[in-house]
Amino acid sequence: MSEDVNPINFGTRTRQRVPTANFPDAGRVVHLIERKRPPEAVDVLLVNPPSPDGGIWIRSQHRVGRKSRENMIWPQVSLAQLAALLVMDYKVEIIDAIAERMSWKKFEELLRAKMPKYYVTQLAAPTLQNDMYGVFLAKSLGATTITFGTHATPMPRETMHPFPALDFILRGAPEMTLRELLDTLEGRVPTDPRIIKLLKDTGSEVPSFRLQVSGSDSNLKPETLNLEHIKGLVWRKNGEIIINPDRPFIPNLDDLPLPLHHMLPLDKYRAPMMKGAYAFVVPSRGCPAGCIFCIKNVSYQWSVRLRSPENVIAELRMLKNLGINYVQMYADLFTASRDQVMGICELMIKENLNIKWMCNSRVDYVDEEMLKMMARAGCWMITWGIESGSYEILKRARKGADPAKAERALRWARNAGIKNWGYFIIGLPGETEETIKQTIAFSKKLPLDIALFHIAAPYPGTPVFFDVVEQGWFRPGTRWEEVDMERSTVLDYPNLPAERLEYWQKRAFREWAFRPRPILTLLQSMNTWYGVKSAFSIALQHLGWMRE
Repeated sequence: MSEDVNPINFGTRTRQRVPTANFPDAGRVVHLIERKRPPEAVDVLLVNPPSPDGGIWIRSQHRVGRKSRENMIWPQVSLAQLAALLVMDYKVEIIDAIAERMSWKKFEELLRAKMPKYYVTQLAAPTLQNDMYGVFLAKSLGATTITFGTHATPMPRETMHPFPALDFILRGAPEMTLRELLDTLEGRVPTDPRIIKLLKDTGSEVPSFRLQVSGSDSNLKPETLNLEHIKGLVWRKNGEIIINPDRPFIPNLDDLPLPLHHMLPLDKYRAPMMKGAYAFVVPSRGCPAGCIFCIKNVSYQWSVRLRSPENVIAELRMLKNLGINYVQMYADLFTASRDQVMGICELMIKENLNIKWMCNSRVDYVDEEMLKMMARAGCWMITWGIESGSYEILKRARKGADPAKAERALRWARNAGIKNWGYFIIGLPGETEETIKQTIAFSKKLPLDIALFHIAAPYPGTPVFFDVVEQGWFRPGTRWEEVDMERSTVLDYPNLPAERLEYWQKRAFREWAFRPRPILTLLQSMNTWYGVKSAFSIALQHLGWMRE
């Protein structure tokens, strides 16, 4: 091999002889200037990332992601709650790219301007690759990347393994796991007594955190720390994915600081039939029901933890001062505790808050007196998980209710002056075309103002997911992005292939909607430009899907 002289050498004053066959080693002679963080840089960036297609997608800490057929833009109260636990010690900002209708190009520009030390995001199965693109961008800018949510919680290894840019997962309720992780990585011992109490109540060893650092404390890195004491954390140690023990739930939700709603783009949140912006309030966590298809139990499980009515009213008062007149009580099951519901309603009436609110409920967790009290306190709509008109399907799904209770509860609500929004599921295990017809006929009997028909989706961690895997009912070649009850189905039953499920979903909505009363409700909802867009969006999307 000849050894011609390389004429370019910035590293030394003397010329070096290098083989001509070698590629030039610029790294030996050119030193990159360390990237300085701009003035607007933040410690923690809490992110609801852009959507894959520029549309409106729903993501939530303890619900599942899906495309919003209704054009609802969900307030990111989980990010506001995380912010409330960090702002006393960290510089924190929130980006809700869905509400801002932000493109990925604009998001990347903002990410470069903020240069976060810690990038915290939620992810969902239908947008998994999309959400991880944000993680990749943040990692490329030097951020430590953290995620949470209903996909990562039941599938931590399967989420971490294919995405090496992801550093940490917060399983279950993320608040105190995130706080303890950041304090550990920063070598910080919290001094706020509220934070210390919350950490102790959820299994943390404060104030020491049992730091075990190799090397200088001034250069704390995940690979130099022992993180095994942080309950609820999933992390990497020498390339191995480590799943720490579960973190206990926060026993008293009143101990949490109120979510920092003012950090969210409140004016951008919209829902059908509402005349202005709205906010989420989370009055409880957990649901006692055991429905096999529901994702809510993955994060908070079956024990119900309640906030006091006084604590909820304090948050409502805060929102009222921020100019919010519409609220959704965003609970796993709002009516889980009759005493709490009655207490909240009594205080709302006493303080004359004049806030219009909606909530969710089960048909077997209400009574006539409670519904009348809710209406007096400003409740104008309830969303009901009705699911099916077949008693056998409901029994197999462990719904714990029956069609007769549904009809009774909805008539109580209608008589109290509350609107009814019904959700139905096509394709639960055991479904046949005959039971689907029963559901359609039943939906037309009910006093419903809005009805939506989803196709069953086997979300990871739910009992129906394991049933579908065991029985081989997944459609061949299924990707996580296809597990979305709004767009199509991944189910292929022997007696009901995917094409028939999609056909019946479209037909169910058409049969329910194209009748005088639903059409009148549609017209009444068009009292604002947003109402017009929402109403036509629901109808036109279904019309577009009616090619049989």
